[in-house]
Amino acid sequence: MLPNTGKLAGCTLFITGASRGIGKAIALKAAKDGANIVIAAKTGVPHRTLPGTIYTAAEEIEAAGGKALPCIVNVREEDQIADAVDQAVKKFGGIDVLVNNASAISLTGTLETPMKKVDLMMSANTRGTYLTSKICLPYLRKSKIGHILNISPPINLNPIWFRNHCAYTISKYGMSMCVLGMAEEFRGEVAVNALWPQTAIYTSAMDMLGGAGVEKQCRKTDILADAAYCILAKPKSFTGNFVIDEKLLREEGIKNFDVYAVAPGHPLLPDFFLDVDPETLAMKMEAQGATPTFREGKKQEMIKHEAPDRTKAEGPERAKHHVHFAAESATGPVGETFKIIKAAISDEVVKSTQGVYQFELSGEEGGTWYIDLKNKGGSAGSGEPPGKVDVIMRMSSSDFVKMFSGKLKPTMAFMSGKLNIKGDMALAIKLEKLMGQFNAKL
Repeated sequence: MLPNTGKLAGCTLFITGASRGIGKAIALKAAKDGANIVIAAKTGVPHRTLPGTIYTAAEEIEAAGGKALPCIVNVREEDQIADAVDQAVKKFGGIDVLVNNASAISLTGTLETPMKKVDLMMSANTRGTYLTSKICLPYLRKSKIGHILNISPPINLNPIWFRNHCAYTISKYGMSMCVLGMAEEFRGEVAVNALWPQTAIYTSAMDMLGGAGVEKQCRKTDILADAAYCILAKPKSFTGNFVIDEKLLREEGIKNFDVYAVAPGHPLLPDFFLDVDPETLAMKMEAQGATPTFREGKKQEMIKHEAPDRTKAEGPERAKHHVHFAAESATGPVGETFKIIKAAISDEVVKSTQGVYQFELSGEEGGTWYIDLKNKGGSAGSGEPPGKVDVIMRMSSSDFVKMFSGKLKPTMAFMSGKLNIKGDMALAIKLEKLMGQFNAKL
């Protein structure tokens, strides 16, 4: 890993979202130099699922050799930011570095994203970054090393990065646009740069989004901490850059990247926003261990399942029987997969999941299928599911089989565009965690 040089000794860093994850990792790296850290984050009391508070982070920072000032800050609240900045200036005499790390995420489509979540992402990501920068800038301009570092991606306008989570992408690119604008506006006074990871980083958020086993496909937050440290040690003339962690560290002479991996030697997930086009993304994912079937069905249109209307010939009860037990009579790979899924459903699984999933599959055996893990006893088969649908997943039938047999990771399928998810993302993640039980039987 990148060694500390002492260049940040005595400097004051104002870091948003520093109670855990990437923000805390950057704080701890700077603390080893003897830096002052303002922990500007929302968590003052332990969260029911997420680790750490501003106070536990402060203890770790001081144990690492730094000085800490924990401040309750929601970056959506101007008064809270201003108060924390005032406290920092009174205690440490100024602010030398601002790290805009706090961010909200919802990987949902336009129709599935409530405006409450849209407002959260826009106000926390774009507005929060702009506002915190604005309040800190008078002090940053007085600093000998004045830096703003936004944890945001290079602006890639390929539609693949908009189609599945338009609001999230807009909000993150808003952070990046702050880099473009402020780097020019304050050139020579304050350096403004962006930092983004080459691969997925294992944090509490990734744990929730990626499901079981995702950590093995990630790097630790240490790699971003080292890259951030490297940027902040550079002169003010280094500004307006969109830095990728691995590329920068290679330039700094780092050769062994296994030290940053959660599971050294395991294939890594590429992060969002970096690939030029879907074909490049597919090749990279194949190189990282994904199946080479990204192109299968990519140009195929969704085929609506048109089963014979048995209602007229056989009556409603007989037709209902055929719909619910279609999986038992199907002989193709999808039908066989649903037979195994149906056999694996238990009362315990239904009780712990409480979700109805609809699958719109294209290609061979294409059509509408479902898994009901909400209603009594649960069920699975072809046709429309009983009751209200919580999650709709669209993909090719061949990828569906691969996903449920463990040959295609759902996270990779989603990131590459093979899998489109609409509805409750939390329930989608629950299903992914259940796939491990199905994998062993498929």
